[in-house]
Amino acid sequence: MSEHVYETALGAAAPDRITLLGHDLVEDVMGQVGFGELAFWLATQRRPTPGETRVFEAVLAALADHGYTPTAIVTRLTYLSAPDSVQGALAAGLLAGGSRFLGVTEDSGRFLHDHLTGVELPTDDEGWDALALRTVTAQREARRFVPGLGHHVHKQGDPRTPKLMALAAEEGVTGPHLALFAAIGRVHPQVLGKTLPLNGAGVCGAVLADLGLPLELLRGFALLARTAGLIGQLAEELRHPVANEIFLSVDLNNRPVDPDPTGPPSYGPPSLDGEVHG
Repeated sequence: MSEHVYETALGAAAPDRITLLGHDLVEDVMGQVGFGELAFWLATQRRPTPGETRVFEAVLAALADHGYTPTAIVTRLTYLSAPDSVQGALAAGLLAGGSRFLGVTEDSGRFLHDHLTGVELPTDDEGWDALALRTVTAQREARRFVPGLGHHVHKQGDPRTPKLMALAAEEGVTGPHLALFAAIGRVHPQVLGKTLPLNGAGVCGAVLADLGLPLELLRGFALLARTAGLIGQLAEELRHPVANEIFLSVDLNNRPVDPDPTGPPSYGPPSLDGEVHG
């Protein structure tokens, strides 16, 4: 018998009972707690308020599916190659979440948090604008892009952004991360010389950070949302397959060329112009 004790406040099973977060799973959770609320509760080990749950679930909806993105395509192609491995297809799509797709949520949350740490929080829009101006200027001088600023499709404005901001305000959960992000949206043209939209994935990062969710897990919540979207992609692939056409379009239209000693192109991070995805 091991002398070690491994404590957990999460799930535990006994012969006649299962507990989760200190509650009876069957009587207190199943049929009583929605999945979004439960996901928040598991991550923070505190039950969210109804307003927090509403905003959190809005973030999950905003990140669930964006059509034929690389994450969706690789999921469909993996299923085409290994239809016996649904978990492999889903995992392939999730592993494709990074700095260009889905990772913007984490990058934005961390970026905002870093620039809020150690500063006196402003009390009005003028103060937030001044902080945002210093933030964007510093990024520009360092030749680094501002996470969450710009979108390759929604060049005139990401429709998710004002909705999430309005929901956060309505539920009283607007915090400093969202306030700074909104201010960046107002002042960045003064520094960049152009107006870029606030990315929906970026505002998701700000909202999640304001909800008190761990910064280290922000990408995890984006992946949680995208898992539902990838299941939808697989379900649609079963009904209306396109993966084989995608494969054949490459297979039948490639041509051999001489080796290129200069190596592959470097895609690098998103540019200062904000051509990011998510």
